[in-house]
Amino acid sequence: GRRITSAGGLPAVLLVIPNAWGRLTRNVLGLCLLALERGYYPVIFHRRGHHGCPLVSPRLQPFGDPSDLKEAVTYIRFRHPAAPLFAVSEGSGSALLLSYLGECGSSSYVTGAACISPVLRCREWFETGLPWPYERGFLIHQKIALSRYATALEDTVDTSRLFRSRSLREFEEALFCHTKSFPISWDTYWDRNDPLRDVDEAAVPVLCICSADDPVCGPPDHTLTTELFHSNPYFFLLLSRHGGHCGFLRQEPLPAWSHEVILESFRALTEFFRMEERMKGLSRHRASFLGGRRRGGALQRREVASSSNLEEIFSWKRSYTR
Repeated sequence: GRRITSAGGLPAVLLVIPNAWGRLTRNVLGLCLLALERGYYPVIFHRRGHHGCPLVSPRLQPFGDPSDLKEAVTYIRFRHPAAPLFAVSEGSGSALLLSYLGECGSSSYVTGAACISPVLRCREWFETGLPWPYERGFLIHQKIALSRYATALEDTVDTSRLFRSRSLREFEEALFCHTKSFPISWDTYWDRNDPLRDVDEAAVPVLCICSADDPVCGPPDHTLTTELFHSNPYFFLLLSRHGGHCGFLRQEPLPAWSHEVILESFRALTEFFRMEERMKGLSRHRASFLGGRRRGGALQRREVASSSNLEEIFSWKRSYTR
């Protein structure tokens, strides 16, 4: 594949957000490996206390709170100010990515984003529950990950209730709603953490790759917010018959086809923005050149190429919402 670079030749950064439980899957590692081969700098974002990331205060990150992600993006921007930044989420990690894009709007540093098997109706997802093997597996993984911080969390969380929880919803409520200092209701929690709460403010293209046989997200008729893809010009849906949850596998050693599609879409976005900047530069050059010409002592004004020429090539345009 072609190397994705900025106008100055700097490699693009690929920010990868794993699922909300902090489990680093084989598919995430496969995506990072493919991205490296394509010339990206892959960076994996871990929530507080996940995958060896230290918990320096007795506070964990709520499901759709992008504040830590904002700090990470700002730091990446500081270290690589001229490099394009793309973001990909896996599974329930979509909550952070979509929350970030909605809260930041056009001030986001992200050029383009993709969500693999995103969880879009998050509250209903918690309330309905997952098939037993997945529910139990995710719950046990969460309890094991937080058991090392049990003493540190005792002052803010009812740890006895937390580790007795029998569902992901009970676990989430014990951790973030029934706190000792600032208890809140389940309704209030989702008012603050629904990843689609500010989705109309998102101002970068987002590709969502979903599967009709996803056992974790459930049937697309009930779990996909199809109106989002019909009404929002920035959101694109690729719905496959088969692929499972974050699978989309092919015969080894070929990488998952979802990874190929995502990196190809980012390459197309990069080319689009390059052409957009080139056309703008050409228009400015022509305006300057034509504005300086004089015929018979009089300045001849000639109309520069209108933006409609671009619209004939690309139907998608940037929007600035904030």
